Amino acid sequence: MAAMAPGGGSGAGGVNPFLSDTDEDDDEVAVTQERRSGLRLGSGGGLDPGSVGSLSPQDPVALGSSARPGLPGEAAAAALGGLGEPPGRLSIDAIAAQLLRDQYLLTALELHTELLESGRELPRLRDYFSNPGNFERQSGTPPGVGAPGFPGAAGVGGAGGREPSTTSGGGQLNRAGSISTLDSLDFARYSDDGNRETDEKVAVLEFELRKAKETIQALRANLTKAAENEVPLQERKNYKSSPEIQEPIKPLEKRALNFLVNEFLLKNNYKLTSITFSDENDDQDFELWDDVGLNIPKPPDLLQLYRDFGNHQVAGKDVVDVASGVEEEELEALTPVLGTLPPAFETSQPIENSVLVQKLEDKISLLNSEKWSLMEQIRRLESEMDFLKNEHFTIPVACVSVQPPLEQSPSKDSEDSGQNSHVNSSDTGRSKEVHLPVPDEVDSTIPEEKSSNSFPRRAREGMPSSSPTSKRAVQFDKPNRKLSPAFHQALLSFCRMSADSRLGSEVSRIADSEKSVMLMLGRCLPHIVPNVLLAKREELIPLILCTACLHPEPKERDQLLHILFNLIKRPDDEQRQMILTGCVAFARHVGPTRVEAELLPQCWEQINHKYPERRLLVAESCGALAPYLPKEIRSSLVLSMLQQMLMEDKADLVREAVIKSLGIIMGYIDDPDKYQQGFELLLSALGDPSERVVSATHQVFLPAYAAWTTELGNLQSHLIPTLLSKIEKLLREGEHGLDEHKLHMYLSALQSLIPSLFAQVLQNAPFTSKATLHGEVPQIEVTRFPRPMSPLQDVSTIIGSREQLAVLLQLYDYQLEHEGTTGWESLLWVVNQLLPQLIEIVGKINVTSSACVHEFSRFFWRLCRTFGKIFTNTKVKPQFQEILRLSEENIDSSAGNGVLTKATVPIYATGVLTCYIQEEDRKLLVGFLEDVMTLLSLSHAPLDSLKASFVELGANPAYHELLLTVLWYGVVHTSALVRCTAARMFELLVKGVNETLVAQRVVPALITLSSDPEISVRIATIPAFGTIMETVIQRELLERVKMQLASFLEDPQYQDQHSLHTEIIKTFGRVGPNAEPRFRDEFVLPHLHKLAMVNNLQIVDSKRLDIATHLFEAYSALSCCFISEDLMVNHFLPGLRCLRIDMEHLSPEHELNVNCCKLSE
Repeated sequence: MAAMAPGGGSGAGGVNPFLSDTDEDDDEVAVTQERRSGLRLGSGGGLDPGSVGSLSPQDPVALGSSARPGLPGEAAAAALGGLGEPPGRLSIDAIAAQLLRDQYLLTALELHTELLESGRELPRLRDYFSNPGNFERQSGTPPGVGAPGFPGAAGVGGAGGREPSTTSGGGQLNRAGSISTLDSLDFARYSDDGNRETDEKVAVLEFELRKAKETIQALRANLTKAAENEVPLQERKNYKSSPEIQEPIKPLEKRALNFLVNEFLLKNNYKLTSITFSDENDDQDFELWDDVGLNIPKPPDLLQLYRDFGNHQVAGKDVVDVASGVEEEELEALTPVLGTLPPAFETSQPIENSVLVQKLEDKISLLNSEKWSLMEQIRRLESEMDFLKNEHFTIPVACVSVQPPLEQSPSKDSEDSGQNSHVNSSDTGRSKEVHLPVPDEVDSTIPEEKSSNSFPRRAREGMPSSSPTSKRAVQFDKPNRKLSPAFHQALLSFCRMSADSRLGSEVSRIADSEKSVMLMLGRCLPHIVPNVLLAKREELIPLILCTACLHPEPKERDQLLHILFNLIKRPDDEQRQMILTGCVAFARHVGPTRVEAELLPQCWEQINHKYPERRLLVAESCGALAPYLPKEIRSSLVLSMLQQMLMEDKADLVREAVIKSLGIIMGYIDDPDKYQQGFELLLSALGDPSERVVSATHQVFLPAYAAWTTELGNLQSHLIPTLLSKIEKLLREGEHGLDEHKLHMYLSALQSLIPSLFAQVLQNAPFTSKATLHGEVPQIEVTRFPRPMSPLQDVSTIIGSREQLAVLLQLYDYQLEHEGTTGWESLLWVVNQLLPQLIEIVGKINVTSSACVHEFSRFFWRLCRTFGKIFTNTKVKPQFQEILRLSEENIDSSAGNGVLTKATVPIYATGVLTCYIQEEDRKLLVGFLEDVMTLLSLSHAPLDSLKASFVELGANPAYHELLLTVLWYGVVHTSALVRCTAARMFELLVKGVNETLVAQRVVPALITLSSDPEISVRIATIPAFGTIMETVIQRELLERVKMQLASFLEDPQYQDQHSLHTEIIKTFGRVGPNAEPRFRDEFVLPHLHKLAMVNNLQIVDSKRLDIATHLFEAYSALSCCFISEDLMVNHFLPGLRCLRIDMEHLSPEHELNVNCCKLSE
């Protein structure tokens, strides 16, 4: 069979993965018998000469064969030396060789042990048992590889038939755990004392055999797969000629890389990632390198491979390596030789060629590096030599040449310098030598031609020039003297020059090429930076960046970038901007790979720096570098860095910068799996305790995230519904105490999403295809949209341009007004799902929470202003009106009354009806408020919803006239209930209205109501009068109000009006501490004294106690004011005495508090 072809056998005991177990056994028996017959003795008692001669060099049994590298020459000679020994006598070395060939390893081991004990150590056995490689299972040579006369022809064998063939190309296989080396053998287990436990030995051997067979099967599968996946030679050439085509990964390469990646994860404490990685590759054992599949040496770890990457050169597309080019004559000479290759050799040649080419390329890279360093040294020595030999004071320039084009200049690191790594072909890359005229008397200088010839031809062709253009030899005036050169040198030695120090060495040699300049800057900058003033170090940024960008050494670049990020101890805003500008310029020049490898590690090192300015620089760098990073790094490493800083950093400025960088990342990320992580980061940012961070979230992060959400189609399906559900959950859980901070957080986020929602509605409209820019573009009104918080929330920015938005808005209004929303899915979602859910949420809000009412009012106002007036009138208002149902027949309806008392009323009034301020819109708002006031008054419902509307509208002076119009409607209403409600509403309005309106509109209305036939209406005006006394400073107004209040107190018709007295005492207690001191001293305190005296005479205990309680509260409030001694003696203390009498009689528990007030005075 093919496996037993000459040179292709596996040797005795060898493992051929292409044969079944039965074939292996049969082949092993046949070979063993053949070997034994090969050692037959001749008639002379020695070895048969004929049999010895019959052993060919390809026979794995032949002793001393040159094709068997595993058998030492002296051993072969010793074995053949037995021909001259007496008959029947073999040397010990020959016996040992025979035992090893026949795999009698235990017998050979016992022989070795006995020889050791007797002091006659045999080198063959010693070398064999001390070599672990003899106890590893090897792959048989594939059929046909070991063809005669070619490398790899020797079979696997050697002394023990187990040495691996280094040229077979099959590679080594996993080590078998059942075979031990000499150092690990258990001699007791193999002793001959007869006490061995046979059963245990058999069980162990069976287990080892089973494991070995499993290993063999796995290795056969690996080898078969590797053989099947071997890339043909032509395809390999295509990969090499076109680097952009990635060669497919092989199974062996994949397993090896998996092992190295897992090892890297474990070393750097990524344990969870390592566990996940191991689970995804459950067919591989990451504990053992041999499980990779072949007995190849373990490569260095990933970090070492990465650091070593810069030491290798990669040929560019347009580069031809002159060292490996093949001339046409050489190719013709090789053609007949290649034609004689056997088929088996041709099939394995691509494997050997790829390995050989890789080795040669590595060697070329090393030689190139060494060549350039030697050339630098030669140029330096030549310049020194010229200087020392300038007996005539002329310095010719040696080896002057025209520098080749930049793309032809060889460099040490093609990836770092951006240039090709090999010299171009000799036809295009050869330098043009310039011969300079040299004076005859200058005989001590080195001729240029001779100097050039001292280098190999190819080296001279690639030597860089000393300047971009040809330079003439520099000549100096020759002194007309006859001094000896030695005297000149001795004379010049008195010049104080120093080339021994580092700086002196740098100064004494002038850079003569761009590369030399970069090397010099890389050496000098680390020494320059520490000696520059901190305030001026930013001046070094351009120099550091240019050097780091063009320097060929990765370690030097890393050091320079480290200097850049540590240049200033605590960089201010301007200095950080300079550094960031430089980092962006660096990134644009070097590309994403080097940005990831060189800049990001500098950021990672300072993520936990003790100075917030440095952490701020890191946070800003992540955003600035985002467009120039690989997309995988943006969505993994950079996102994780920013997430860590957002969660852990305590500085508000740093977290603010993190949020802005996250927004930039969201504009470049394209991994949908990161959507949920982005949403969690958004919620964390919105809930940050710092207002700066929250503001940055609304300005940058949220709009960028919304844009990505829109692209994914999740804006209407996830983001907005999720925020609404969180608001509903808050309202359900906040029946006894609403978390207004969280409500504000979610609602403000919804408000910031309105521009993105409207942009999506426009972009998905039926008329989008018709929106073309032609002719005159209509102008957008300045007040069409609310002022955006940031440019990212501007609808025109989201759409693309203001002109495009103008065209879309024109089509949008026409569609709503004439064609409706049929087939407009995005707008139908807003109308049929978003608005009803929002109105339902509004109905659950506590109407007394002014903050909640304000937030929802602002939200609806922005929503209506963004979607336009037609949308508001046709889609929003009808849904609110359907809920409120304002009509007279709903006065006694509990459902109608219930809706009118909720927050729906103030939010509709202040959030929807105030969006537009045309006359018809103002009339609609006035009519709505009048109807609400009327309905609530007639149905005796709480006025909280109306009060909330007045408070929200009263905060804007533009609505004061409108509100006064509504109240005047109530003043002249026929129903006393409505007039009473109007009187109470004046109290809310007075605080924000200017004094002119108070004098012209408010006071006349209150005086009119104070003379109302209904006593309840008159009493309802007292709080409003008190508020005027508290807020107004005009003397005339105060006198009018004081006269009206005096009429209430002194008119006999009010002497028995208990409710009036109660309202006056409550008003005095509320406004007394803040009112004008003269009003308090001349009016409030005397009248409180009178009321207290009258209350002592009250015969109805309930009324007496009610008045006394309110008097106690009023005196408690006024006790904190400055009161003169006369007032204290004449009014305050007498009033307290009267109050104490009431308290002793009615409420003894309050008597102590009254006494405390007296003592404090």
